[in-house]
Parts: sequence; C-alpha cells; structure tokens
Amino acid sequence: MASNGNVPSNLETATFGMGCFWSPDATFSKVEGVVKTSVGYTGGSNPEPTYNSVCSNDGHTEAIKVVYDPSKVSYEQLLKTFITHHDPSRASGKAQYKSGIWTHDESQEAAARKVLQDYTDSHNGKQVATSVEPAGAWHDAEDYHQKYYVKETASTMI
Repeated sequence: MASNGNVPSNLETATFGMGCFWSPDATFSKVEGVVKTSVGYTGGSNPEPTYNSVCSNDGHTEAIKVVYDPSKVSYEQLLKTFITHHDPSRASGKAQYKSGIWTHDESQEAAARKVLQDYTDSHNGKQVATSVEPAGAWHDAEDYHQKYYVKETASTMI
C-alpha cells in the first residue's frame, strides 16, 4: 500500500506532473474516491522551492498530489484520468512542466509503466515523454496556488 507522511492507513497517495498544476487539480478533485488534492513541487534538489525558483528552472516540477480511497477508486483509474487529460508524449523543455508519474511503491510503478506501454501500443508506437520515478520530497506550493481553479472561477463570477 502506498503511503505518504500523515495520510491515514486506509488511504493512498498518487503524484503526477501534467504541465501546469492548476488544471490537473480541478480534474482530480472531481474524481469520486479522491479525498484531497494539493499542488506543489517535486523532483528537484532545492530544499525550499518556491514558485519563483521553479520558474527559474531549479529542477522541480509543478505536480499534483492526490490522496484517494482505494476502496472507491483504484490507482489504475487515476492513471486513466492522467492519460485522458494529458498527452504523455508531450515533452517539455523545462523541468517545471515535465510530464511525470512519481510512484509510492512497486505496484504503482508497475501500473504506471503498463499504462504508458499500453498508450504507446495503442498509438502505433508513439513514444511517451512521461518519466516514472520513485516519489521523493514533496513541497506544497504557496497558498495562492491551492485550489486556484475555485478562486479563479469565483473571481470571474463577480
């Protein structure tokens, strides 16, 4: 079972990089069985990344952390959401917008590699740019980035 810090033992964590993190936050927040999402930074070596440092190419990627109830939604279903709302063959020139799956255990790694291979097979050998890496340090993004899609929708309704 995947674990991540203070997540209750009946819940699991998934981490994805899909370019900018605002749209994925809105997407995964609507998935039944997802308990919580947060946007942040992972994959770099800066011990205290900020949005400005990530934009300056400190090696971190804008990512989303998804805490979910595996009795209601499977990791494979989350991977399907990742694939259908993101082009895994899209390469980014900057680590900030990298396509990535950070896995929290061996079963997640196997599932991620399988879904990416299935994507390649079903798209006539189209290569994926998405990396699969063990989850490392996670840094929540600044408060103004959290649930940005809700804040932005509310501000356009005024």
